[in-house]
Amino acid sequence: MPRHLHCHQSLVFAKIRGLIPQFLRICLFNINGNISLGFLVGIFVATFVMVISISPVQAQIPILSNLKLNSTVLTQNSENAVVSDCVRLDGRCIFKVTDQKSDLSKRIEEIEQRLHNLSYRYLQTDTTQFKIRQQAVGNLRDIYMSVGDKEVRLLTVTNWDAELEGVSIEFRTDQIIQELQEGLERAKQERKPGFLINQGLKAAGITVVMFLSNCIIFRKERYFRNSKKHLSSSDSSEHQPISTQLNRRQQWNITEVQYRLLQVIRAAIWFGGTVFIFGLFPYTRIIQLWFFRSLNIPLQVGLVGWITYVLIRFSYALISRLNSIFAENYLPTQEAHRRLQLRLTTISGVARGIVTVSWIIVGVLVALSVTGVDIGPLLAGAGIIGLGLSLASQNLIKDAINGFFIILEDQYAVGDFIKVGDVGGIVERMNLRITQLRNSEGELITVPNSEIKIVRNLSSTWARADLNIPISYQSDVNGALELITQVAEQMSQDPIWQKTILESPQVLGVDHFGTQGVIIRVWFKTEPLQQWSVSREFRRRIKIACDEAGIPIPLPQQQVWFKESHN
Repeated sequence: MPRHLHCHQSLVFAKIRGLIPQFLRICLFNINGNISLGFLVGIFVATFVMVISISPVQAQIPILSNLKLNSTVLTQNSENAVVSDCVRLDGRCIFKVTDQKSDLSKRIEEIEQRLHNLSYRYLQTDTTQFKIRQQAVGNLRDIYMSVGDKEVRLLTVTNWDAELEGVSIEFRTDQIIQELQEGLERAKQERKPGFLINQGLKAAGITVVMFLSNCIIFRKERYFRNSKKHLSSSDSSEHQPISTQLNRRQQWNITEVQYRLLQVIRAAIWFGGTVFIFGLFPYTRIIQLWFFRSLNIPLQVGLVGWITYVLIRFSYALISRLNSIFAENYLPTQEAHRRLQLRLTTISGVARGIVTVSWIIVGVLVALSVTGVDIGPLLAGAGIIGLGLSLASQNLIKDAINGFFIILEDQYAVGDFIKVGDVGGIVERMNLRITQLRNSEGELITVPNSEIKIVRNLSSTWARADLNIPISYQSDVNGALELITQVAEQMSQDPIWQKTILESPQVLGVDHFGTQGVIIRVWFKTEPLQQWSVSREFRRRIKIACDEAGIPIPLPQQQVWFKESHN
């Protein structure tokens, strides 16, 4: 091999060896030095696999062949469907029998009752023995079991039982006898002191692992809870750039998912470990079976609900991420920053509402499907109902379409002051259907989006204070103009009002002659929603300045001429 290639490979291997500790550090710890979530999940899975490897799988894992809760269906003829299920001893599946769906549970109950009575006598002492024999009854086979001097017909092997395995009745009868013998012998072995001590040690080890895992997860939960509080307090600051706020909101949603995931893992460890311990002993294995049978549907529905919640939170994070990318690429000026913030806040709120409703509907449908409800007719009925509602609720559709274009075209956003027809106020809430305004008297006004034809936005990007200053007809107009200009410039340069007033004020001059006197018009370009405060402050300063200069601000007046008539 050439020397330079050998050196190159050595450098590559050296880099790989250097990256291995970094990779392990990333896998085991996060950037703050705390144990990572992936490491906790790895501990849980590794412990689970280690416990599984200690003993036979079917003897310890109820989710597998030991606790098959779903029956095998041989025919699909509605009420007369032929299904199969397990006959159990100590909660363990011994063998399967087959019958019509309406009669299967009764048949299994009778077989299990006979088996329980015989096995109780057999398991009382170590010296008691059992015998199993078969007897032909026409085309069928009867299985008899005797313990001591008592013999009982346990069950009759039918053609359906043979069809389950695809074998003859004779062969299936031999299979059931062999499975029954193995199950009874295993039941006696599991009641010996040595086996019970071994299972007790396993239960103690699992309990210690559960306790240690709970302690680690509890510390991690506290870390994520504090992170959520920190992100919430930081996100509430309005002085941060909108992109920073959106990034923090995205991090909060991801942290919330991690926090809830830890809670689910902790609950799963305690529940799964407890049920697993019940399955270690023959006396408590029936409790394990009861747990899985009674909580099968609730657990599935709960899992669907949790996945729906996670998808909603991840959707929120994705919405925040997309808005953050938009804000970073938009690069608005300082004047447009508030406008962009209002628009993104409105879009985020509407998008989160749509995503939440959509995922909840999907989650409900999946939950119904998991519980065994046929959602095909439900979806068809919902489609027909939706078509009928769409024809009967055309105004609702108009509201949604108009609301979509209002948001898309940025006609107004939450926080804007708008006027729609005869009403006006600050937009407090808006969605695809309605817009809610709060007027100066504190009244909440709800306007359907389809009724919004012409809208006046008084706070989009910037605002204007339009003032009419009356001067007496007897006053010096030029002097009054100079005084008003001077007061306006002083106010615009005042540090308190310098950020509020965006440009130098414009004194337009004499606008018209009114009943109060000569009207001088002045314009101030201000921050959105600040035009009223600027107007009030400027009127106050003009009043003081006019009083000091001796320029009266007249009241409304009218001159009447009397003419004497001569007869």
